[in-house]
Amino acid sequence: MKTIFPHAACLQLEIHVGDIPANLRQFRELLAAQRFPENTLAVLPEVWASGFDYPNAAALAEQSPAILAELRNTAAERRLWFAGSLLEPQPGGGRPCNTLFLVGPDGMAGKYQKQHLFRFWQEEEYLQAGQEPLPISSPFGPIGALICYDLRFPEISRNQVFAGSRLIIVSAQWPSARLAHWRLLTQARAVENQAFVVACNGCGAVGEGRLAGHSLLIAPDGQILAEAGEEAECVQAQLDEAELDKLRSRFCTAGERPWPGWDANKMVDLETLRARLALIRRQGSKAVFTNGCFDLLHAGHVDYLEQARACGDCLVVGLNADSSVRRLKGPSRPVNSEADRARVLAALGCVDFITIFAEDTPQRLISALLPDVLVKGADWPEEQIVGAAEVKAAGGAVRRIAFRHQQSSSGMISRILRSCGPQG
Repeated sequence: MKTIFPHAACLQLEIHVGDIPANLRQFRELLAAQRFPENTLAVLPEVWASGFDYPNAAALAEQSPAILAELRNTAAERRLWFAGSLLEPQPGGGRPCNTLFLVGPDGMAGKYQKQHLFRFWQEEEYLQAGQEPLPISSPFGPIGALICYDLRFPEISRNQVFAGSRLIIVSAQWPSARLAHWRLLTQARAVENQAFVVACNGCGAVGEGRLAGHSLLIAPDGQILAEAGEEAECVQAQLDEAELDKLRSRFCTAGERPWPGWDANKMVDLETLRARLALIRRQGSKAVFTNGCFDLLHAGHVDYLEQARACGDCLVVGLNADSSVRRLKGPSRPVNSEADRARVLAALGCVDFITIFAEDTPQRLISALLPDVLVKGADWPEEQIVGAAEVKAAGGAVRRIAFRHQQSSSGMISRILRSCGPQG
């Protein structure tokens, strides 16, 4: 059984912003002119059916189910597979996601939501980012996926390939001004992962600029198998799995992922933290801050911290010292020392820095750091959140996060004591 698609193509389209009928018509005409072998994977550009018509993004997203239905019917009729991103409506009327769908003869196999929104094009003001960059399942094995700006973040592909992907598809609207980067990065993703890359870009004028075109099909050694020009066209190539196996038989970088072992370095004092954050923030990164005792770490804590980390680019946790916890919760607390609590928190991938404070509140820490985003539980009214006024005055934001797990350290301690009984 093959573990990649035997044949792949890029349907490079000229994107007409906001004009779904025109984009669908172009798709149908280009597809009708092709003769593909059965089980060809045809990749389409980023938001190929609508383009980035931000003011109308929500309304355009509502048409995506009908577009997917057409793709399903066409895939079934011609025994093909399609992959490309569309605006995906979200439950409750939230901002749409930029989602790559994989559609085959039997319907939709899976999807991938864009992880990194392009701030330079104000994507984050109109769309929301995905949070699960997992491979897409298919009868040909797991498929890695990237959407445009994601291409600049190699860890996504690295993790998808480690999970078994041998093919990475890219759906993009990459500008002509950065064509050299497009070619360099797509080839790099192929070489460093020893995987096939099928990267479909849009073409034509968009706003004041132009899209680069030059869709690419790339072998695992970086060789370009096929490349489009600057106009709408289809390029295709056979994907030879035997060549991939031969290449990986010599050495396989995709399978090597040693543990770096740097978690303990996340525990820092205030002055060290300020110096490190200054270096991080000078490149435009958003620092997020939250605080707590985190005694007997539980699923509610972890979920809350993951949500907090998703609010920016790095997460700082202010941890109450033992003396502070005793004043807040009584002489029997904490159960775990501040050093132990900090070390456990440091092992969480969503936590970047931990600093301990002895005061009853993190006011001094927040005033010294002035994070870009201050996070607290949704049970706290904003006017009662320590440091909120200072953060907002400095241009930052305050986010209140609802707890999705109704657990507490105090409740866990009570259950443990009850289970031990009077002889415990």
